[in-house]
Amino acid sequence: MSRLVEAVLPARMGTSFRWLVGSAWIGNLGDGIALAAGPLLVASQTSDPLLVALAGLLQRLPWLLFGLHAGVLADRVDRRLLVVVVDLLRAGVLAALTVVLVTGRVDITAVLVTMFLLGTAEVFADTTGGTLLPMVVQKGDLGVGNARLMTGQLTMNELAGPALGAALFAAGTAWPFLTQAVCVALGAVLVSRMAPTPAPRPEGRSHVGRDVVEGFRWAWGNPAVRTLTLTIVTFNVTYGAAWSVLVLYSTQTLDMGAVGFGLLTTVGAVGGLVATAGYDWLERHASLASIMKVGLLVETGTHLGLALTTTAWVAMVIMFVFGAHVFVWGTTSRTVRMRAVPTELQGRVGSLYSVGLFGGIVVGQALGGVIAKVWGITGPFWFAFLGSAVILALIWRELAHISHADEVALSE
Repeated sequence: MSRLVEAVLPARMGTSFRWLVGSAWIGNLGDGIALAAGPLLVASQTSDPLLVALAGLLQRLPWLLFGLHAGVLADRVDRRLLVVVVDLLRAGVLAALTVVLVTGRVDITAVLVTMFLLGTAEVFADTTGGTLLPMVVQKGDLGVGNARLMTGQLTMNELAGPALGAALFAAGTAWPFLTQAVCVALGAVLVSRMAPTPAPRPEGRSHVGRDVVEGFRWAWGNPAVRTLTLTIVTFNVTYGAAWSVLVLYSTQTLDMGAVGFGLLTTVGAVGGLVATAGYDWLERHASLASIMKVGLLVETGTHLGLALTTTAWVAMVIMFVFGAHVFVWGTTSRTVRMRAVPTELQGRVGSLYSVGLFGGIVVGQALGGVIAKVWGITGPFWFAFLGSAVILALIWRELAHISHADEVALSE
């Protein structure tokens, strides 16, 4: 057992890193439970498709409303304390929802308000939580650290959590939300045990607009980080367009039925899980530039493959490979950004990155619906392929500079 713990959580990375991973994993389990239980709760209260869609929107909208504010706050206050406070508030909201469910006083209005509050808390918790890793491990260990955090997201959030959430909901509507409250509270306790290196804070009085502009200027002025961020935004537009019709693609083009849609997403998660076992080796034997180039080629090829095939097993193989790419790309891009950005700017630059990521997906989803309406279900996949290919051709030479963004930052 000790060898397994050492392999997964190396002692050289410190006790605080282990507390951080433990908190992230248990928090991801709670979030995964909500992925299944949240929509089930909404559907139990209304069959109005507008209200069902609104519930999903209210969880994503806070990123666009408060994402930049969360980054400013993360750079101004004690980050560890902020995560603890926000998670405890989130646990309190979930506990209140549990009480309402047990007493039978729930209605769709209460559910929608809860979704918005939880979405808002998630913005501040995730933005600030994303700044903690560079404060507890050395720069050379950021790749391994991010890989461990993303492993928890795959196993807990995407695989174990939703299945557990659905089972708990079947046992009683309050159980999944009570369980999530316990997970979130326990995550707060684990974070409180950390002893991160204090981060420098901006001088002078806080001013949201000025602080946001400072973060934007730094990100835009660093060529590598600027290109990385624009890559994320544009590739998420193409991704959002294709994935907006994935459920229709699986049921109509592949003729897999409703179960098949779930199978496609599960296969992708399994691909990512397999990639977790090899990331340490990959980082030691391949340059970051090569990893990023191959990854974006895989994503571009994924859209082409899905546009061309009508065979279920071929699509599942493609999704497995894509899932592995998502894990490797996500780990690598986060590592590159964390290495490059000064500690005192991690919150603001990270929030710009997240807002761009979610904004790109939203734009892509809107485009995907229109394209599918005009050119059919495979139209968004052709759009995603062509768009990704053009973007990749434009940034191909810059990827080597992106992968060494930390060196660029130090030279400025």
